[in-house]
Amino acid sequence: MERVPILKLGDILIVSIQIDLQDMSVLALQEDLSERVVATGARGVIIDITAVEIVDSFIGRMLATIAAISRMLDAETIVVGMRPAVAITLVELGLSLGGVRTALNLEKGVALLNQIENSQTSTAAW
Repeated sequence: MERVPILKLGDILIVSIQIDLQDMSVLALQEDLSERVVATGARGVIIDITAVEIVDSFIGRMLATIAAISRMLDAETIVVGMRPAVAITLVELGLSLGGVRTALNLEKGVALLNQIENSQTSTAAW
């Protein structure tokens, strides 16, 4: 089984999915990513799905689950690079990916994480 690589950029983990996701690879990603969030103390996770052409209900639910796990480990998750066909499929399957923030590309995803951190920092100052 091919594993999805997890890259570290400062305090952000970047997951670029370049393989066809099978159920086992998604489960392995969930485990690998949660371990890396804890090990690195990452504040954010960006999952780049630019190369993903097809998403089924299992993979859609797993993206939401990965985001929920990351949130419990004190890291925000942003999904970037979603193709229109993937978005349409997720909506047709009734998967809103609750709790998962999205951005058009990696650059906008990093900017969104910075914006989230800045708003949390200013809120904590109160």
